[in-house]
Amino acid sequence: MFLRIDKLQIDLPRPGSADPNSAAVVQEMMGGKFGEMSTLMNYTYQSFNFRGKSKIRPYYDLVANIAAEEMGHIELVANTVNLLLDKTVESSDGTGSNPLGMGLGGPYPDHFMNTGLGTMAAGSGGAPWSGDYVFSTGNLKLDLLHNFFLESGARMGKIRTYEMTDNETARTMIGYLIVRGGVHQEAYAKALSDISGVDVTKLLPVPDIDNKHFPHAKKFMDQGYHRFLYKFSPKDYNQIGEIWNGKQAETGEPREVVDDLPEGGPVPDLTEVPEMFAPNIDPADVEELGKRFLKD
Repeated sequence: MFLRIDKLQIDLPRPGSADPNSAAVVQEMMGGKFGEMSTLMNYTYQSFNFRGKSKIRPYYDLVANIAAEEMGHIELVANTVNLLLDKTVESSDGTGSNPLGMGLGGPYPDHFMNTGLGTMAAGSGGAPWSGDYVFSTGNLKLDLLHNFFLESGARMGKIRTYEMTDNETARTMIGYLIVRGGVHQEAYAKALSDISGVDVTKLLPVPDIDNKHFPHAKKFMDQGYHRFLYKFSPKDYNQIGEIWNGKQAETGEPREVVDDLPEGGPVPDLTEVPEMFAPNIDPADVEELGKRFLKD
């Protein structure tokens, strides 16, 4: 089962104005082929379909635990997109009769037409995320090899997105995910090395550029996030340390399994948008209905 905590994995800075162009490119990190929905669903289904858990438990624990962290990653990407769109009406050059003018001819009209200025389960081009992106064969070596490939493609996408936008909110989120995705990439490389005898970690990093070259990633490295594999369960997945051990590939510092969750930050309270009828509920009406229910 899953436990949900009403916090984001990091504290996102609030943008001063809307940035629908950045929101559009960040969408790729949600629903693109190498986006966070793909990493989440690949590892989730591999954990569902995993056979022989009792005999090779550390590998199951690794895949299942990383899947849990990925759920928080899609939450982080979604809230970044939402924040980048949050001040759209007040930032618009449109007149009173055209309050959503920023969406006219913009890069991602679905944000304006279909989601009430919210994120979508789709990539930057508008194509919906697809279950065809899920790779779960039941063969452990093959699935781990795919996961290493998937994290490598995801890292490429994050770096390119980082270099497309100068938005502080977007770059903070991307910097964090560059570091955390790097941990997952390295964890799968280490797992493959242990199971095959071939040192896959020698391929790292893919692409061949260190995280420290990106200021928003280095900030999280300075806090140790590149060394930590968080255990997203109060009691379970205790054998991941049998894989996540030794020295971190980029810095040579010791890898560490952390029993506690990341400190995190608040989930943004998004602005109401009457022009989009979102949420289209009067708090006074809700209060009155609550009083009626209590009376009944």
